[in-house]
Amino acid sequence: MQFSHLRPHQIAEAIAANTPVVLPIGVMEYHGEHLPAGVDLLIVTETLNRLGDRVLVLPPFAYGAASHAVAGPGAGTLHIGPTTFLPMAEALFTALLKTGFRNIHGVIHHQSENFAQGMPTDLAFRLAARNATFRYLEESRGPGWWGDRGMQDYYAQHAIGADPFNWVRIHPLFPKGADFPFDHAGIGETSLMLALAPETVDMTRALDGGHWFTETAPEATAAYGEKGVALALAHMTTALGLS
Repeated sequence: MQFSHLRPHQIAEAIAANTPVVLPIGVMEYHGEHLPAGVDLLIVTETLNRLGDRVLVLPPFAYGAASHAVAGPGAGTLHIGPTTFLPMAEALFTALLKTGFRNIHGVIHHQSENFAQGMPTDLAFRLAARNATFRYLEESRGPGWWGDRGMQDYYAQHAIGADPFNWVRIHPLFPKGADFPFDHAGIGETSLMLALAPETVDMTRALDGGHWFTETAPEATAAYGEKGVALALAHMTTALGLS
């Protein structure tokens, strides 16, 4: 379900059902000559679309901290510093909490091989999630909310993932250690794009540019991409509480 398509009573029903509301997070970044700038976002949005009405998908965030480590701005990379979009992300999560959602998720693929330590885009959204939660709790429950006797089961809630700090969570699209290559425009991402958005791929240009990171791209197939999509969907099913 697309959030932008819902009428008020449908949003209320989604809140009552505790339907996961998901923000796809991506960047615009050069991915060789054969793939589009929106690879990292398209892999997320197209994978989430396969979950159908089990999730409520927000309009995606497409302008993260791509960096110019791969290529300069002339090649399609749009780098936006994380301090620029951090307030927007915090405001969005706050708005969702005020609306009544308590099952909010962000999903990212860009640089998520380093998710345990974090990279600029996912770190900004993770900080925004915590800031929004703290601010909402203090505004709605007042100073000292955690120390109130009514919170004496906080650690028990935390142990089962039911505490307020599970209201907004950020996830990588793939689980740690997934049996699928994590690369940049190589066999892994090219296969995923052939499976999810084949109309955006031009395999005749796979080796153009002479890049080391695209050397395995000609080995990509849609069938291999579908194996990766299946891994991502299984991870999302667990992470979003759909299983």
